[in-house]
Amino acid sequence: TGAVGLYNVGQTCCLNSLLQVFLMNIRFTGILRRITVPPRAVQKRRSVPYQMLLLLEEMQCGKRKAVSPIDLAYCLSAYRVNLFVQYDAAQLFLTLWNLIKRQMKKPELVEELSYLYTICVQEHLACQKCSSETKRNSSMLTLPLPVLDSNSHMLKTLEDCLQCFFRPEELTDHNMCFCEQCGRKTPFLQSMKLVHLPQTLTIHLKRFCFEKSAYVHKLSHYLPFPQDLDFNAILTENQCQADDNEKATWQYELFAVVAHSGSTSCGHYCAYIRSLTECKWYCFNDSEVCQVWWDDVKHTYGHCNLHWGETAYLLIYMKKHPQ
Repeated sequence: TGAVGLYNVGQTCCLNSLLQVFLMNIRFTGILRRITVPPRAVQKRRSVPYQMLLLLEEMQCGKRKAVSPIDLAYCLSAYRVNLFVQYDAAQLFLTLWNLIKRQMKKPELVEELSYLYTICVQEHLACQKCSSETKRNSSMLTLPLPVLDSNSHMLKTLEDCLQCFFRPEELTDHNMCFCEQCGRKTPFLQSMKLVHLPQTLTIHLKRFCFEKSAYVHKLSHYLPFPQDLDFNAILTENQCQADDNEKATWQYELFAVVAHSGSTSCGHYCAYIRSLTECKWYCFNDSEVCQVWWDDVKHTYGHCNLHWGETAYLLIYMKKHPQ
């Protein structure tokens, strides 16, 4: 099937889940296979893309049900990604992606990697006194979606989370900004508009939140997400800053779910991934890999009374009709 597990070599369930999501993405591996191989042994040991390529080849060429990512883990330790540490999957994804991009030598591969994963948004700030407005484009690797609204009420669907993220916010009282036109701090309206969505879209459900006591709390409530996602049907015209050609590609199909179970201090990650060649769902739980069904993936929607239960944390969608 091509579905091969990764042994846990020291609390590496988070790393293993993310590696499976990267390496099961044939568009990413198409870039990885074209990297420049470092000429010296010491450079090979310290190259994250090269070690990932070696791991991919070992997974695809071997006959075993699982392989060890120990060489890649040691390589990552040189960049402060150590073994025997509890990682946050969203943060580790950003760390891995940036290491891969920084160590790719060919400019065309860096460009392809960026186009494959990078989201572009336009931030708007409008003074409510004089109507002066500033705009700034910025790039993101994940859409960090709140799972609670501004009144701390639980959002009920992924579509609600997206609407909440792109909803304009009034900056008043102690949140007021300095307006150069007015020469003083004034109320502002802050909004985010979507400019570009990548081929592989990573959504981060912000299920871990800080309470007033600085205690990190996990939000495990029920939050369904669809297999098919059309941004044109969710966002309004005012929430988009893109032409019709760009919007025509904003239809997505779910590719993978990185799920978290347990508590914030003692948790475990696994990945549910849809094979792009077979169109079958698999659960990658470290060295154990098994075929599952959509109903199994839906178990990661969450449950209010099961705080230790399995909940989706990262959602990875693929464009249905890429340009």
